[in-house]
Amino acid sequence: MQTRGCCDETCPANVRKVHGLPAGRYMAMRTDWEEIFHLSHIYSRGITGKGVAVAVLDTGIYEHEDFRIAGNRICCFRDFVNGKEQPYDDNGHGTHVSGIIASGGFTPERGRIGIAPEASIAALKVLDHRGSGEISTMLRAIDWLLSSYQRYGIRIVNISVGMPVKNRENPQQDVLVQKVEELWNAGLVVVVAAGNEGPAQYTVTSPGVSRKVITVGALEDVQKRGYGRRGRYSGCGPVPGTCVRKPDVVAPASAVLSCDNYGRAYKRRSGTSMATPVVSGVIALLLSSQPWLTNLDVKIRLMETGIDCKIPKNQQGWGMINPLGLLQ
Repeated sequence: MQTRGCCDETCPANVRKVHGLPAGRYMAMRTDWEEIFHLSHIYSRGITGKGVAVAVLDTGIYEHEDFRIAGNRICCFRDFVNGKEQPYDDNGHGTHVSGIIASGGFTPERGRIGIAPEASIAALKVLDHRGSGEISTMLRAIDWLLSSYQRYGIRIVNISVGMPVKNRENPQQDVLVQKVEELWNAGLVVVVAAGNEGPAQYTVTSPGVSRKVITVGALEDVQKRGYGRRGRYSGCGPVPGTCVRKPDVVAPASAVLSCDNYGRAYKRRSGTSMATPVVSGVIALLLSSQPWLTNLDVKIRLMETGIDCKIPKNQQGWGMINPLGLLQ
């Protein structure tokens, strides 16, 4: 059984350069963190994610210059696919995810790229150049994390990867679900994509069906369909065989601009893969400000501060992530 990244690889909004983007309806869809989250109010308090490392299990990471702003913030790279020692990303998905979390860059049109611009990234390559991977590779990476997270100051694990639920009668018996729950039990905040198999019920992918982890759905823009994914796609709950409501929270996911895997380029991607690092980045801000919080504390804060999007609970969980509310 293979895992895959949860983004839209064929999205026509996947562009190679920042300049020359179409105006009008495209700009109505673009994801602007300041406009949505007012993060400048948080940054003005000196809260930038500094001191918090996020493990990203994905296709690797390209050493984009944005990760060198405020020092080299790629704190660790491990390749569980090809065994290489130097950071690389032969797909681009992992670099994009990492950039949403921790890019220190700006663009004239978009402003800040990353949510937590001084957080660090521990990049664990578990997916190949096609964005596919084996469950056994994921398990080896998680075992490494369990033995090494303290050495690198890792507090958060971002998994923008999923696979169909095999045991629909008892998805908690899924080996990947059990393994990510080991990370949670070790005290790590585990943030997982809900997958793009929606909008029907019971479509959250594994390991997002775990009762413990924070499962992130996409806040979809279905008003403007010229770019990105069309219609509803984010995985919806409840969890098969249970009444557990998933996802736990949603975040913007349409045409998100982040780092690409060559030169100084940026690229737009859509999907729950992009929503997940938004949440990881916000949690990095929270933990850099209040490092004594446990993973359960973080989950409760998300529950208490989510913004109701006026859509069914099996699509939004507690609602859209609310950084200002979390950091009050």
